[in-house]
Amino acid sequence: MIGYISDNLLIPILDFFYGLVPSYGLAIVALTLVIRVALYPLSAGSIRSARRMRIAQPVMQKRQADIKARYASNPQKQQEELGKVMKEFGSPLAGCLPLLVQMPILFALFATLRGSPFADVPYTLNMKVLPADQIAAVELKPFNSASHSIFIGETDHVPVIASLPRGTKMGVGDSASVNLHTKDGRSFSDVLTELENPGKFSPAWSVTKGDDIVRVTEDGTITAIAAGDATVEAKIPGLAARSGFLFIKALGQVGFYADGAINWDIAILVGGFGLTLFLSQLLSGMGMPANPQQATANKITPVMITGMFLFFPLPAGVLLYMVIANIFQALQTFILTKEALPENLQKILDQQASQQTVTATATAGGSSDSRLPFEPKGGK
Repeated sequence: MIGYISDNLLIPILDFFYGLVPSYGLAIVALTLVIRVALYPLSAGSIRSARRMRIAQPVMQKRQADIKARYASNPQKQQEELGKVMKEFGSPLAGCLPLLVQMPILFALFATLRGSPFADVPYTLNMKVLPADQIAAVELKPFNSASHSIFIGETDHVPVIASLPRGTKMGVGDSASVNLHTKDGRSFSDVLTELENPGKFSPAWSVTKGDDIVRVTEDGTITAIAAGDATVEAKIPGLAARSGFLFIKALGQVGFYADGAINWDIAILVGGFGLTLFLSQLLSGMGMPANPQQATANKITPVMITGMFLFFPLPAGVLLYMVIANIFQALQTFILTKEALPENLQKILDQQASQQTVTATATAGGSSDSRLPFEPKGGK
C-alpha cells in the first residue's frame, strides 16, 4: 500500500510542483504542506480529543473508581454506568483512530523522501551460499525486490525492480546475474541508453556483508566462493541527492557527523525540529491548568528526540519535511486551542483553574507569614 500511495499520489504531486518551480527543496515544502492540509481534519480530531481528555481525565478517573467500588458485586450495572461516563466525556482512544487512518500516507511520504530523487536508492540482496553437493536438493524460487521509482529526469521516472531468476540461494562455484528492470520487463540498462549521460545513473555494486562468501562485478554478476550468508547491494544514484536548498548542502546528505567533519546544515535541521516540537507541546497546553509533570515531560521529550535524530541516519530532505510538518502542526494546535469547549468540559476547566488559584494563593500566603504559630504579631 505504501509503495502504491507513493507512486500514484505523492510522486505525481511532486512532479507537478517541480514543474511550477524547478527546485526539489521547494517541491518538498509544497508536498509537505499539501499532505498536511489534506490530513488537517484527521489531525484536528486527534488534537481536539487530546485536549478534551486532558481536562476530563481527572474527573473520569474519580467517577470510574467510584462506580467500580459502588457496583463491585454487579458487573452488568458497573459496565452500564462506565458506558455513561464514556458517552459523556468520550473515549480516551478516540484520538487514536484519526492517527491510524493517516499513518499509511505519512509512511508513504516518509518513504518517498528517502528514495529517488532525494537519495541514492539501494537494492539489497541477502544471499545464502550452500555447498555444491547440497544445492541440488534445494527448491529454488525466483526473487523479486520491491519496486522503486527511479528519477532519470526532473519529472521522468521509471519503476525499477531487482530480480534473481533462480532466487537468493546459490551453490559454491555458481554465478548469477541480477537483473534490474522495469515493471514491464524492460532492462534498466536499456532505459539508460536513451539518456544523454547514462553513466550518471549506473548502479554501484558492492558486498556489504560476507566479502569472503561472494564476489560481485560491475555489471551485477554474483559469484559464490564459499558457503555462508552474504549481502549484496546495488545503489542507484538519486538525481537530487546532491542538490542543495537554502543552507542545506545536499538533500540526500545523511548524518550530523561524517568523514571527520560536522554537517552544520543537518545540525540546524535537527535543532529546528526540536524547537518546533517544543513549541507545539507548549501550545497544546494553552488555557490548561498548570501541570508540573506535564511541564517536565514537555521539556525533556523534545531534548531526547532531538538528541536521537542527531545520530539517526535520516537524509536532509526528510529532516526538512519534519521541520515544516512540525511548524504546520504548531499552527494547527494554536488554532484549535482557540475553539470553544463543550459546556460540561468548560465547567470542569473553570473549576480546575479556580482550585489551582485558591491553592496558589494559600501557598503564597503561608510562605509569606514565617512567624511561629505562638509568636505574637508584635514580636517577642
